[in-house]
Amino acid sequence: QVQLVESGGGLVQAGGSLRLSCAASGIIFTINTMGWFRQAPGKQRELVAIITRGGSTNYVDSVKGRFTISMDNAKNTVYLQMNSLKPEDTAVYYCNVGVRSTNYWGQGTQVTVSS
Repeated sequence: QVQLVESGGGLVQAGGSLRLSCAASGIIFTINTMGWFRQAPGKQRELVAIITRGGSTNYVDSVKGRFTISMDNAKNTVYLQMNSLKPEDTAVYYCNVGVRSTNYWGQGTQVTVSS
């Protein structure tokens, strides 16, 4: 059974930093992509950052230069280093793992940035 375990969310002041982690287990095929999405109240879920097994990355414009995604292939773990956080970054952050044609989701972790 596939499990994604997220950690690292919390409450931080504007300008602060947080590091999210997501460890995937129970996956027997090669992971193609790992990424982070977020959903703020009243808004649609949006892609924040994604990384391929080969190391290619993509970010939503609003986080470029502030967030960094990385992946430990050996541990099937993805990280999101979030710096210079802004109140508009407040959302539930979801880990996503792409394996073949299937996407798996974590349970979500709350990130709250106070002004």
